[in-house]
Amino acid sequence: MKVIVRQPRRREVEVPGNRQVRDVLRELGLNPEAVVVVQGSDLLTRDAYVREDDTIEVISAISGGG
Repeated sequence: MKVIVRQPRRREVEVPGNRQVRDVLRELGLNPEAVVVVQGSDLLTRDAYVREDDTIEVISAISGGG
């Protein structure tokens, strides 16, 4: 699958096989508590399965305020 990581800069990574989102994040060394994963306009949970022909995006979850 193609994984587009937007943290902190945009990069594309190919990850082979079908697997759960949590496994993709683990393989890429990303903290699942610090990112949001989307496919198109759908928010994916960590236990969602993605297929080898899918494209997903990993976006930094930014918090703040004052």
